[in-house]
Amino acid sequence: MALDKTLTSGRRFGSRYGRRVRHKFSKVEAEQKKGHKCPYCAEPKVKRISVGIWECKKCGSKFTGKAYTIPKKAVIKEEEKKEEIEAIEETEEVEEETKEEEEKPQKYKENMKQEEVKEEQKEEEE
Repeated sequence: MALDKTLTSGRRFGSRYGRRVRHKFSKVEAEQKKGHKCPYCAEPKVKRISVGIWECKKCGSKFTGKAYTIPKKAVIKEEEKKEEIEAIEETEEVEEETKEEEEKPQKYKENMKQEEVKEEQKEEEE
């Protein structure tokens, strides 16, 4: 009987422990050892330190996750948060620019009103 190619890392057990257990083990270990994306720098350089503790080899950040994988939802949420923050910053910049543009005409109008008031005061004095 030939060893199954899908077992990959589970082949080391030979015929011991049963087929289902070896297949499940192979799936879990393959998922654990594949490259994972860092939720902070988005580089696929995350390695498992111990159960549930992961470290990015590029940016050096340590974070928690599942025992054998990084939860994909958490990574997606981090990316969405980054996108939301960038969008908010862009809208704030645009709002600041429009405020500055709006303030210029208002300041001009205020200066004109002040000049008119000064002229009226001079005319009343005379």
